[in-house]
Amino acid sequence: LWREIALHPLFEKITLGVIAVNAIWIGVDTDHNSADTLLQALPVFQFAEHCFCIFFSFEWFARFMSLRRKRDGCKDFWFVFDSSLVLMMVLETWLLTFIMLMSSSSTGDAGGMGNASILRMARLARLSRMARMARLLRAMPELMIMIKGIAAATRS
Repeated sequence: LWREIALHPLFEKITLGVIAVNAIWIGVDTDHNSADTLLQALPVFQFAEHCFCIFFSFEWFARFMSLRRKRDGCKDFWFVFDSSLVLMMVLETWLLTFIMLMSSSSTGDAGGMGNASILRMARLARLSRMARMARLLRAMPELMIMIKGIAAATRS
């Protein structure tokens, strides 16, 4: 069942679409979300982060379950790459949020961790998720040709 899901062309197209929407959302989030942490962000930003995290976690899980031998996932560059991106996303979206909630409830501080400079660095690390666009470019070589053309046109 998992193999059928992971290899289905519709699942691949949906995944590429979500990657493209996520790339656009990261731009919107970077421009309009001034909160240092997800807990301080507006509900629309929180909702979107949780939705993307759920989808990419499900996509990773489906691909992992589709492997005949689970250790073969370590041999596939794209699976290892996606694993690291999903791990960072889960750590930032759910684990860090949980830790901050526990920290703020024990100290009574609504802001959580006081000095958020480390959290600002984590926010910059969020931009590394744009690397997922490499998968989209691999699936659509025409898009890469257009990007190269635009880059050449801007030089002249």
